[in-house]
Amino acid sequence: MRRTELLSAALLLSVVFPQTVPAQQKRALTPDDVYNIKDVRDPQRSPDGKWVAYVVSRAIKDTDKNDSDVWMVSWDGSQNIQVTSSAESESQPRWSPDNKYLAFVSSRQGAKGGQLWLMNRLGGEAVKVSDVKGGIDRYAWSPDSKRLVFVVTEPDPTDPPDEDKSAESDKDKKKTPPPIVIDRYRFKEDVTGYLRGARSHLYLFDVATRKAEILTPGRFDDDNPVWSPDGTQIAFVSKRGTGDLDRTRNTDIYVIDARPGAEPKQLTTDSVPDEGPLAWSPDGKWIAFELGEEDKYSAYSQGKLAVIPSAGGQPKLLGTGFDRPLRDPVWAADNASLTVVAADDRSRYPVRITVASGKVDRLVPGKLVVDSLSGAADGQFAALVSNDTQPPEVAALETPSSGSAQGGVRRLTHQNDDWLSHVQLGTTEEFTSTSRDGTEVHGLMVKPADFQPSQKYPTVLRIHGGPNGQDEHSFSFERELFAANGYVVVAANYRGSNGRGEKYQKAIFADWGDKEVVDLLGAMDYMQQQSYVDANRLGIGGWSYGCILTDYTNATDPRFKAATCGAGSALQLAMYGVDEYITQYDNELGPPWKSQDLWIKLSYPFFHADRIKTPTLFLGGDKDYNVPVVGGEQMYQALKSLGIDTELIIYPNQFHGITVPSYKVDRYKRYLAWYDKYLKGTSRTTPSAGK
Repeated sequence: MRRTELLSAALLLSVVFPQTVPAQQKRALTPDDVYNIKDVRDPQRSPDGKWVAYVVSRAIKDTDKNDSDVWMVSWDGSQNIQVTSSAESESQPRWSPDNKYLAFVSSRQGAKGGQLWLMNRLGGEAVKVSDVKGGIDRYAWSPDSKRLVFVVTEPDPTDPPDEDKSAESDKDKKKTPPPIVIDRYRFKEDVTGYLRGARSHLYLFDVATRKAEILTPGRFDDDNPVWSPDGTQIAFVSKRGTGDLDRTRNTDIYVIDARPGAEPKQLTTDSVPDEGPLAWSPDGKWIAFELGEEDKYSAYSQGKLAVIPSAGGQPKLLGTGFDRPLRDPVWAADNASLTVVAADDRSRYPVRITVASGKVDRLVPGKLVVDSLSGAADGQFAALVSNDTQPPEVAALETPSSGSAQGGVRRLTHQNDDWLSHVQLGTTEEFTSTSRDGTEVHGLMVKPADFQPSQKYPTVLRIHGGPNGQDEHSFSFERELFAANGYVVVAANYRGSNGRGEKYQKAIFADWGDKEVVDLLGAMDYMQQQSYVDANRLGIGGWSYGCILTDYTNATDPRFKAATCGAGSALQLAMYGVDEYITQYDNELGPPWKSQDLWIKLSYPFFHADRIKTPTLFLGGDKDYNVPVVGGEQMYQALKSLGIDTELIIYPNQFHGITVPSYKVDRYKRYLAWYDKYLKGTSRTTPSAGK
């Protein structure tokens, strides 16, 4: 596929803005709109600041797969072009610092795993330049554009060598796989599967010779590499030391000379995770990173911004008076400040933190979600920006050069505009409720597009997962779908959510299903006082921790007439050794033989399943190692034994997140059919079994 259009801006495609569609001609959102929405992500501003590369992913109905392509948009937003369009996905676009190449990762044209492809900006086809066994997880350019550093996951050394499967004509001749031998303390991880000897290492790659050499061998996992400004060193995150490293989440920052055979130097020595992405100051003196929490608080970590001298020394915390999560640091060209993303009470936005004083200035106003900052020499940023009615799109953040004055957001891409112009969206409003213990809880509600204050609506409480997350002012396909089908949708940021400070976040430590349920019920108490809410038609549901809280809530209060519960658990005792959270369990709760009463207390939805009267739809992926499907199976069996209406949906070959497009559509249709049946008394066609 030729890309000679890169030769001249005159040949680039212009953005076509959709015509405004009259409101009366718009239609309601449907589950099949999964195939219409485009997922825009990973904006990367070019070194000269003139272009932003980004990725657009969409679900393909005919193939039932997701396809991702690289696009680029001019900084003034006037020109937008699709750079790749192969049947295989392309991702991770990265500009070379000399502005000569746009690189990306793809398994196109039969490449084994994700390999590096280079596209010369003067024109021509993209060329595959790497052939790394196992593929490339992540990569970063050196400042001189002559080398790159790869993150490569190497297979377990005891695995049998790859065989030429193309020479195998008889399927019956396939060899029986060997037994899986496990000896690690933490031995499961979602998507990855069973953890054995596979490790991620850093490789140096020479663009001219196309040769890759290992930089960090050993039995450690290395990640988040970033080059020093002079190109002589690489900083990275790793978990090293003595003893069983699986028993702690602690990681540290290391620096290594950018040459094979060099020995890394450890910079941080604390006992909490020091995490990336890392950012090296332009003068080479400092490395910024995210400081995490001790192991027992791993589920409630509120990232803090820290910097440490690149030559070694004591780290320094910045912005300590700003009690909100901070991540993704980007240095200013003068080394005097960093810009980071803060999660704050239903929004996310960039703040500038002055190194000398620790002063924190918000840079962009409004109820919105800003993510994925990518800067250039002029101090302006490309980013993803979303709000209640707009899915994430690439935008220019025109931030002030100094002081506390706020800048603005200028959208660059319009990938979803045409689709959005044809669908009706609900109205999102903030609300504040007070729990019975006096706690103030903040949330969002979405009303149907044709909302009438005099009408009473069935109302569903949708609970976010985590718990370390928040319902925020970003486009939610799920909330909009329920609103489009005549439901008022409630989303409450219960204690344990982030965005409200460290104390609020850690309030549920080792006390699951207590304060969260108090807050969720308090939010529904508030909603039931609204004249438009039908208190006799309340639904509840969520995924992951949202499902766990659904079980807790239904075992506590009988008000809900229908529930959907995906990828959750209720018999928490049975999760020990089954999922991927062994480090959290042993540090937060203690092992069951030492804290049996606590484990049984936290398992009360299962041991009090006879209190649940709510018809519940359980769902899950059969390969989920995050919250294994056994959690849903146990609650399905309990309710089935008790004669409560229930159903169990298992999606084959799916992990914690459902990724197959038809399964996503199926899940939404089942949600709606279940709520319609019990909250509206109507019957909706559901997908046939096995379809």
